Parts: sequence; C-alpha cells; structure tokens
Amino acid sequence: MKKLLTLCIIHQHPKVLLGMKKRGFGVGRWNGFGGKVSPGEKIEDAAKREMFEEAGIKLKNLDKVAIIEFEFKGNPEILETHIFKSNDFDGVPTESEEMKPQWFCIDEIPFKEMWPDDIYWIPLFLKGKKFKGKFLFGEADAVLEKEIIEVKEI
Repeated sequence: MKKLLTLCIIHQHPKVLLGMKKRGFGVGRWNGFGGKVSPGEKIEDAAKREMFEEAGIKLKNLDKVAIIEFEFKGNPEILETHIFKSNDFDGVPTESEEMKPQWFCIDEIPFKEMWPDDIYWIPLFLKGKKFKGKFLFGEADAVLEKEIIEVKEI
C-alpha cells in the first residue's frame, strides 16, 4: 500500500530553509516542508499548500527533483515521497503549530538532527541532480537498506 507525500526544501545558495518538526511524524527533527497529498489533489498543489500551512510562504516556483520510497520494517505501507526544490517565494518564513523554519548554510546542515536518510540524498539535491531512491528503516530509524540512482527526468 502506497501513501503519497510531498517534501519541499527552499534552496537559495548558499542557504537552505528547513523546519523543526514540532508535532506528529518526525517530531524533533529538522526536515523539509510537506505532507500528505489529499484525494484528488495534484502533487504539486499539495507541496504548495503544505509549504503555506507549515511556513506561511507562497512558492513562486517548484521543481520536482526526486521520488523516494520509504519503508519501515514490519510496516507494509510505502511512503512515496515526491521531493521538490524551490528558490523563490512570497512572504516571510513564519513558525506554525507544526514547524519552526530556520535558514542553514549548506555546510552547516544539521544532519545529526534529521532523518538518517537525508545525508545520502541532500548532497545530490544541492548539486541540482534528479534522482530516485528507496530506503528501508529498522529499529530506532536505522537505515537498513538504501538505493539511490540519478535520472535524467522525474
């Protein structure tokens, strides 16, 4: 069973905008902004909606750069996550009930306080690559298996 999700990171070189997750899945970790795609909603529209709900900004551009499938051992659900990059938006990143936005220089990304898969794919993201991947998590969200391949188009 697949669940469609979005994840968007603002990249204005040499900075990225991440959010500290304040509640729900991934609480206590820095992450991009995103969430579930509603029935009948376009994936891109879901990414824009989630960014506005979580950080109070309206994206001016959106580039799909990756699709990563996340699985958790013992759970049959696959989280098919569509990853987007944006570098332009209207508004000021503002804390919401769910996320606290913060800018990081790309050489100071807090990988130790993020999902353990991020260190494998964010360098590709920052280089402007497009890619597909799969991660299997075990106990304590340890990465048991990983696969990332660069592609020409998503």
